[in-house]
Amino acid sequence: MLDIPSRVRVHVETPLAAQNDMGVCDAIEQYAPVGKPDVMNAPHLPKVAGIDSTVPSPAHTVAPTPAPTGASSAIPPAGPGAALQDRLAGWVSDLTTLHELTERLARTATLSDALQELLRAGASLVGARRGLVVMEPGDGLGPDTTIGLGLARADLGHIETVPRSSMSYGKILDGLPGGEGEITQPDLLSEDGLDPRHREVAARLGYAASYALPLSAEAAGRLGAAVWLYDEPAEPVERQRHLIGLYVRYATEHLARLLELERARACVTTMSAELLPPRLPRVSGVQLAARHRTGPRGGGDWYDALPLPDAALGLAVGSVTGSGPSAVAAMGRLRASLRAYAVMEGEDPVAVLSDLELLLRLTEPARSATALFAYCEPALRKLTLAGAGHSPPLVIGPRRTEFVETSLSAPLGMLACWEAPSVELTADPGETVLIYTDGLLHRTGDPMDRAFARLHAAAASVPRVLRDDPGAIADHVLRRVLPDGLDEADSDEDVVLLAARFE
Repeated sequence: MLDIPSRVRVHVETPLAAQNDMGVCDAIEQYAPVGKPDVMNAPHLPKVAGIDSTVPSPAHTVAPTPAPTGASSAIPPAGPGAALQDRLAGWVSDLTTLHELTERLARTATLSDALQELLRAGASLVGARRGLVVMEPGDGLGPDTTIGLGLARADLGHIETVPRSSMSYGKILDGLPGGEGEITQPDLLSEDGLDPRHREVAARLGYAASYALPLSAEAAGRLGAAVWLYDEPAEPVERQRHLIGLYVRYATEHLARLLELERARACVTTMSAELLPPRLPRVSGVQLAARHRTGPRGGGDWYDALPLPDAALGLAVGSVTGSGPSAVAAMGRLRASLRAYAVMEGEDPVAVLSDLELLLRLTEPARSATALFAYCEPALRKLTLAGAGHSPPLVIGPRRTEFVETSLSAPLGMLACWEAPSVELTADPGETVLIYTDGLLHRTGDPMDRAFARLHAAAASVPRVLRDDPGAIADHVLRRVLPDGLDEADSDEDVVLLAARFE
């Protein structure tokens, strides 16, 4: 907190400025200090957190309390410096509040969190209890969303039934007359010409006034509109409007940055999903299910299930080093190549991975990858598999839950010539073979031995009623290995699970 001196020197005409309710900054600039200026009388007030210091005088400022009369009074009469000091204290308090609110907003990392913080901070600045923000970027690229504060989803649904042109946010977003700036409706129910449906919804939800502001950034243009609702007829005073204006000006720039980040994440996620199988094949004797969780920047984890000649099935999972669009593109090329090799020589998984390793060394010399390919014969419940630097599969059944013993091998692209022996596995009826990428283990944050133990415990705890559904098994393992939403949280690690249940 700033230390405000108890004595403030002002020109002899300062009482006139106080009587005329002159702003603090105006009074300081017009009247020169007497003698050596104090810190409070500096002509240029400091800025706090990049906020414009020309904040109007607080509306809550009151006139100095008159000194009590009488000979016994020992309190000196309050001079004009007390009024100026009170105004400066209010000004510093406003800047401190704005600084704290903008700091809280800057700590938000997602668009939805930033919108919620915008509503909460705006409500405290304008003295409202409820509100909503409508995101509808003017470029039409989305995302379009509506978020409420103190309003349930059903309440937002009622509001959306009101004709858009009669709502303040609709006027702002559609560029209708009167929607160029702030829109104040201090007493909705007494307005002439208010839409009957709007009147009905306002009475039903219990709000009587509203205050709306456009959300517009200098570079991104119009982003949306924010509306705060009052339970009783009311409107923000001049000081509140100035403060919310400063806050929204900063908030829209922050929202514009998060919007671009959200779009980039959505684009990478879509690219990654399009490069994976749109659906899993249906093959007699085996049921398949897959789960994929990608990071915010997009990663190179992938899976595949490919029908092969003689009623066989090729199962594969893999991971390319790196993240972002380049890793996603490399993953797509690697998966497509493996499909071609699997069709030609899928019954020999070692040959498939050897060809894939040669291709990776020639076309992606700066990358490495892990991969596991299994040649599956559902009628025999038999798998022949080979892995390159990959975690061992996990067999889940009524009588056993165990990792498949595989030979230790290097990832693809790490050796001059890769080769490792294959392993054969015969599953019992009702057993599920779970193939996964290392991201499932890395997201736990535990050392690898503990992560493997957690995975084994999660697989062993699958309830009996879920063991007939490979999708339910994969979901259960995800929830137990990555609890508290870790499977959905932003992470640099992708997660892939491919479950095959044999009948």
